[in-house]
Amino acid sequence: MNPETTANDTLARSFEEHRPTLRAVAYRMLGSTAEAEDAVQEAWLRLQRTGADGIDELGAWLRTIVSRVCLDALRSRGSRREDLLGVHVPDPVVGPDVSTPGPEQEAVLADSVGLAMLVVLDALDPAERLAFVLHDMFAVPFDEIAALTSRSPAAARQLASRARRRVQGSAPRPDSDPAARRRAVDAFFAAAHDGDLDALVAVLAPDVVLRADGGTARPGLSVELHGAQAVAARAMRFSSMAPWLNPVLVNGMPGVVVAPDGEPATIMAFTVAGGRIVAIDAVTDPERVTRLLPADWRG
Repeated sequence: MNPETTANDTLARSFEEHRPTLRAVAYRMLGSTAEAEDAVQEAWLRLQRTGADGIDELGAWLRTIVSRVCLDALRSRGSRREDLLGVHVPDPVVGPDVSTPGPEQEAVLADSVGLAMLVVLDALDPAERLAFVLHDMFAVPFDEIAALTSRSPAAARQLASRARRRVQGSAPRPDSDPAARRRAVDAFFAAAHDGDLDALVAVLAPDVVLRADGGTARPGLSVELHGAQAVAARAMRFSSMAPWLNPVLVNGMPGVVVAPDGEPATIMAFTVAGGRIVAIDAVTDPERVTRLLPADWRG
């Protein structure tokens, strides 16, 4: 066998061992599955160019590359997306809602971060987001974060602390019982189907937020509403959805794919805390919905 081919195969196998973690870092940094894959691919291309010789810890080296690519992307992104689209919901990760998840589903659940959390992360300064994601989610030391952000370790620690306060003040902590979370969502749709406004309000937290992102294809469907009464009034429009609802997990949380006549049109994710729904995040752009659904999804 060609020694060069053997070396390339070894390099590729080593990279694949780190790919899941790299993808998880990039997704939390960018909130976009496509951009996350691009960041991971860029790390692979750079590794191919440089080779692994002289790299003491490949995982840390690759994580540094991905983090820098993501930080550059966040800085260049700026406010363009928000100006263009108004309400933006990060890319959902959709999986089957099964009572006994298999190994693949368990891996997805273990690696999940809710859409409500990603929305909060979107509001952070790029350096704050980097520091919070790397330190609080992946236990990366502040010395490494300092090098990435061109700050001192003490300043990097302050970035993470500031981000943590904002996250804790804005991101709801979901209930831990999956069955209880699903019951709240089922109660929501049952009340909407029955046109029972009081029952809808009862299952919603007083400060619930509804975010719907129609993208450029359906900008009229983009909306952000706050409060149980406003969200319940909007949900009364869901009374005809019952035949089209397909239960799924969205970023590990209960959700549905709305698919009229089998054509997926909306992905909805629900965050449940204290037995009530505290956040509803929906992507209502059919093209984006179709792109984000698993290839084997069936309505």
